[in-house]
Amino acid sequence: MIKTKNKQKSKLKIVLIIVAAALVLIFTAGMIATSTLMGKNFRRGDYTDARFTTEYHYEHYKTDYPREEVEFQSGKNTLKGFIYGAENDKGLLVFAHGIGSGHEHYIKNLMWFVDEGWRVFAYDATGSGYSEGDGTRGLSQSALDLDAALTFVENDELLNSLPVCLMGHSWGGYAVTAVLNFDHKISAVASISGYNEPLEMILEEAEGMMGGFRYAMVPFIWTYNTSLFGKYAGMTAVDGINKSDVPVLIIHGTDDKKIGYDKSSIISEKARITNPNTEYITLNGIAHSNMFYTDEAREYIDKFNADYKKLSDSYGGEIPDTEREKIYADSDRDLVNAPNAEFLTQIENFFAENM
Repeated sequence: MIKTKNKQKSKLKIVLIIVAAALVLIFTAGMIATSTLMGKNFRRGDYTDARFTTEYHYEHYKTDYPREEVEFQSGKNTLKGFIYGAENDKGLLVFAHGIGSGHEHYIKNLMWFVDEGWRVFAYDATGSGYSEGDGTRGLSQSALDLDAALTFVENDELLNSLPVCLMGHSWGGYAVTAVLNFDHKISAVASISGYNEPLEMILEEAEGMMGGFRYAMVPFIWTYNTSLFGKYAGMTAVDGINKSDVPVLIIHGTDDKKIGYDKSSIISEKARITNPNTEYITLNGIAHSNMFYTDEAREYIDKFNADYKKLSDSYGGEIPDTEREKIYADSDRDLVNAPNAEFLTQIENFFAENM
């Protein structure tokens, strides 16, 4: 009888060892897969070669809009910041860009604010544009970079004398609201096409690739993000908005395919936002970034993209650089880079009402 019990205990111990080993293997495999996926999704966001884009870079504006370059630290990386309209005194606009590029991707909009009398402080976030970093790290990083940028602003004599307004798009749209969890003096915020919570945003992105299986990745993604960002991994835009009484303008397009209007967006959390100084603008029929273009520019971009696809198809998806350069050189860049003054005026009016 004793021998039988000992055999049963030995078998149970073996089963437990096998189960534990299997769980370790599954977890290790899951973490390796997650790290690989995150590394691909959050690689560096460098500027596109000016020959191969319809968007103007700062080079196009530098004669009329001089800028001062500065540096500040965010974690281990040195970030590049730029002061435009240094003599302007209407207010200080601090701008946070979207993922995949840097602030110059929005240069036409920033120069519009300079023309309206704003001093503008824009920077390239971690792993973006002119700043250091092997990659952009993750969706929480934008808020940490903005916190570092605002700390720099508060200690810089050229920047700290004016009321501060924040504007951000996408990754930056999250940043300008999530940073309200920190202690900075902010007059008003405009968040454009922002997401509320990093994990939820990652799961929305994974939906097309993994379907319902994406939920099996939650423990691995959570562990990965927590290892990178610690207590800031779960920082949300809604918590920041509700923590403060700062006036916040939330803007989102109904045709946004990157951050779904009814999915991971901040505006989808409207029922949970208790800050009474929050306002909302719904842009019907507008996609993730289309609000920055005039109606004429949107029509032109659609046609340009269709023509580009035809050219790409004719070369089997591999357009020679000479042909690519020509189609961009022949494009109407002035039309594409005309700022949507009507849209930007809505934001400026909101700032003016709350400064």
